Amino acid sequence: MQLDSRIPSGPIEKAWDKARFEMKLVNPANKRKYSVIVVGSGLAGASASASLAELGYNVKCFCFQDSPRRAHSIAAQGGINAAKNYQNDGDSIYRLFYDTVKGGDFRAREANVYRLAQISVNIIDQCVAQGVPFAREYGGTLANRSFGGAQVSRTFYARGQTGQQLLLGAYQALERQVASGKVKMLARTEMLGLAVIDGRARGIVTRDLITGKVESHVADAVVLASGGYGNVYYLSTNAKGSNCTAIWRAHKRGAAFANPCFTQIHPTCIPVSGEYQSKLTLMSESLRNDGRIWVPKKKGDKRTPEQIPDAERDYYLERRYPSFGNLVPRDVASRNAKAVCDEGRGVGETGLGVYLDFSDAIQRLGADGIRERYGNLFEMYERITGEDPYRVPMRIFPAIHYTMGGLWVDYHLMSTIPGLFVIGEANFSDHGANRLGASALMQGLADGYFILPYTLGNYLAGAKLEKVDTAHAEFRSVENEVNAMTRRLLSIRGKRTVSSFHRELGKTLWEDCGMSRNRASLEGAIRKIRVLREEFWGNADVLGGGEELNQALEHAGRVADFLELGELLAIDALQRDESCGGHFREEHQTPDGEALRDDERFCYAAAWEYAGAGGQPVLNKEPLKFEYVPPTQRSYK
Repeated sequence: MQLDSRIPSGPIEKAWDKARFEMKLVNPANKRKYSVIVVGSGLAGASASASLAELGYNVKCFCFQDSPRRAHSIAAQGGINAAKNYQNDGDSIYRLFYDTVKGGDFRAREANVYRLAQISVNIIDQCVAQGVPFAREYGGTLANRSFGGAQVSRTFYARGQTGQQLLLGAYQALERQVASGKVKMLARTEMLGLAVIDGRARGIVTRDLITGKVESHVADAVVLASGGYGNVYYLSTNAKGSNCTAIWRAHKRGAAFANPCFTQIHPTCIPVSGEYQSKLTLMSESLRNDGRIWVPKKKGDKRTPEQIPDAERDYYLERRYPSFGNLVPRDVASRNAKAVCDEGRGVGETGLGVYLDFSDAIQRLGADGIRERYGNLFEMYERITGEDPYRVPMRIFPAIHYTMGGLWVDYHLMSTIPGLFVIGEANFSDHGANRLGASALMQGLADGYFILPYTLGNYLAGAKLEKVDTAHAEFRSVENEVNAMTRRLLSIRGKRTVSSFHRELGKTLWEDCGMSRNRASLEGAIRKIRVLREEFWGNADVLGGGEELNQALEHAGRVADFLELGELLAIDALQRDESCGGHFREEHQTPDGEALRDDERFCYAAAWEYAGAGGQPVLNKEPLKFEYVPPTQRSYK
């Protein structure tokens, strides 16, 4: 497999302008002749669908929810980064670029990250024009707050509902195109296969989740915007429906999967409360602006927080990282929370928690000031835990959140299958080994609104596409594969629930390939997952039929994919014999417990090639070159 990143030559600050000028264009009249499939309707998918339709392309947009408004993008709380420098505190496009490359522990592609920082300033203007109600200062200017990994305030926000408000903006743009007839919206429809004809992506095979009908859809290009794979861990901050099926089925058709072991642990989540909990709840990283994180200095101290005087509290992030304090990047904050809990200083019944305390901020700003900034987050916490965070500190603990890995794409956001574009969290491109907070919304909208409309047009203008329809033998073949898998799942009739397999897979990955990893744990995880997958296909109980609404069947298909992806995740983590960002190998750490990279051997993106059922995946490497931000040992002290 040849990996051509197609990074433009010349100065990085001019690369995107140069690339756009050199791209071939499709004239407005010809755009009406092309059709595009977009899988996913979150921020990336909705913005891409709306933008492409606005240009004149015929778009089919698919989502498995009952409405695009149900996309998991609504769950993003804290904000979206942009290098506007409204605070006049030293920010710039170059500083956002620098912070993102450093935050990703030098495992991201420089050209992509710089482009993201450039485009960030346009995203805010676009969203304000759409009516997104960003918070404003008293004088009417847009407000900013800080996020982890930065020493400037560059994060735009709408209280604790930023993702929801941004999605509503993209949704109204999408619905305008639906009303005009340029977008055909297919909800409650799941992609289960990719059709590749003459080496190019030409369509998908789907299942109607209400009737069970399997259908083919043809197009001139396919865009995957289906989100990340964090639910491979079972317990995560992702919506229960979030899954890896679209990108995994594309991987099995020839798309390289990059850096699957780069998963993000978010430090501020509500701790696990019981064995049969089905998901976790994120408390926005924005809370770390005003909340102070601490644990008791004494091991096993079970006193209530108000009984512990300030002198007996360890504000460990402020102590260890005086320059950044509570706003260190997510991987650093998460590892430190685990460390103090491992020492026996964790709080709560399980001891797996730390305090996020707002008493100082309430004293400084007043309860109404805090309510104005974070009111809905405080209300959500109280509803879930029964504790009032205005009176007692929140209890938080790290949890799986975002996935930096995904399908490999080049600078044009195209995968190793020509005509298959991958945007948002579904690709690997911009965040390296650790995503900085408030960058996910930025990437999804940059890809959908500002990058894909150029690069997809360049592809269509240069591709000689034969006319095909759904009667083509390739579509029949993919449909047969989808139907055969459905029959196989329904024929097992074992004794274990699909959820029990998913829970066991997630527990294995969390314990052996979670916040910390080592060779023995990873080798053990690979063995356990292979055994578990074999048992799944012999003992899973999938009730119902295929030609009906059957959520048990939906879940079973997604878990089958998770079982395969989980093994690749552990293989990738084992192969990457270094620590970087969220990938923390215990064998490789500095004397004070920070991640220790090995730039001589592992300064590359790992792009895995599918080798067939039972085959050993093939590793391809894209070397990463750092001309503008030379790799150094990360320090937030």
